[in-house]
Amino acid sequence: MPRLLADLTPLRRSPAYRRMWTGMSLSAMGSNIALVAVSLQVFAITGQSLYVGILGVFALVPLVVFGLYGGSIADVHDRRRVALLSAGIMWASSAGMAIQAWVGAENLWVLYLLVALNSAGTAVNQPTRSAIVPQLVGTDLLPAANALSMITFTMAAMVGPVVGGFLVASVGYGWTYTLDVLSFAFAWWGLATLPSLTPTGATGSPGLRSVLEGFAFLATRPNVRGTFVVDLIAMITAAPRALIPAIAALSLGGGEATAGALLAAIALGSFLAGLFSGPLGAVRRQGLAVLWSVVAWGLCIGALGLTVLAAGRDRPGSVSVWVVPALLACTAAGVADSISSVFRSTMLQSAAPDHLRGRLSGVFVVVVAGGPRIGDAVAGGTTTVFPEGAVLLLGGILCVALTAVMAWTQPGFRQYDARHPTP
Repeated sequence: MPRLLADLTPLRRSPAYRRMWTGMSLSAMGSNIALVAVSLQVFAITGQSLYVGILGVFALVPLVVFGLYGGSIADVHDRRRVALLSAGIMWASSAGMAIQAWVGAENLWVLYLLVALNSAGTAVNQPTRSAIVPQLVGTDLLPAANALSMITFTMAAMVGPVVGGFLVASVGYGWTYTLDVLSFAFAWWGLATLPSLTPTGATGSPGLRSVLEGFAFLATRPNVRGTFVVDLIAMITAAPRALIPAIAALSLGGGEATAGALLAAIALGSFLAGLFSGPLGAVRRQGLAVLWSVVAWGLCIGALGLTVLAAGRDRPGSVSVWVVPALLACTAAGVADSISSVFRSTMLQSAAPDHLRGRLSGVFVVVVAGGPRIGDAVAGGTTTVFPEGAVLLLGGILCVALTAVMAWTQPGFRQYDARHPTP
């Protein structure tokens, strides 16, 4: 059993990484609590889901813009300092949310602007921290370190919404946001205790030219580029999130409770993959592992579609027995997605030169954030032609087919060897 559990070697071998991981883990919980709180507050102010959805626009645009530019900053300046400054921007936005709640402002545009500010800080902070990890643990321990990060991310995603909803209902928005503000003390501690981390071979200055240099590198490096392409294949063809509310209401029954359970099952699968990630460190054919993981994702989404088709439509209020295989399919999909993410991150961090890691990590952030949203739009639009179950089934099949095409046409990606990382 110990061999199956997550490899804790990065935490034992690198005290600096241990402090950063601990600080960001505790802070991530606070951030997810605040994310739920702001959604609830916007709905409480407006009474309409439309305005809650607009929050996503104010979060996505800064994430795309500053994700690309922030990576170029991290490739030129001391990454410790960049991480601290960007964390300061995130903290300021959290403090602003707490202040507006305590004074009873309840202004929709203030909340939108604070969410945009937080997203801008996150867009710089996340690729910077991703570029820092190889400097702290070395390339051999990257799979283990990325799996530990996945545990943190999924745990916060599972527990944060529950705790956030409870706190809003029991102590109000002010104390809920304040908890997020206080949790940033742990993030500051983890980052402030890092050594100076100037990128190796850093040249030039951040800006548009620097960002374009990162894209020029991708254009000539098929293995690194492949980590983005294969994720876009998975997310655009087989993203289930936008269809889950309709599936829960029309096919599986149970409404909001079933929808929440299906989303939680995906997060649970990701958490389990991280918890039992011990064997991942021994995998050398990481490109092949990514391809098989994306194939598994497509098969799981296709299986979810089959269960929805089997359940039928226009059910009464009772929950269908088909909800059980649907939950299992979502859990398995979460496992596949997590394994793919671990190896894609590892390949990117290992194969990219240090002076480009920030920019490429910025592109990674944009792809991870933007791909599912494009997938949501594609899936939602396709339901005008096919029912939800058929959309998921066809999307899963297309995901598998396109991944097979990529495996056939990109033999270098398929044969990628972690012992000899080639971009």
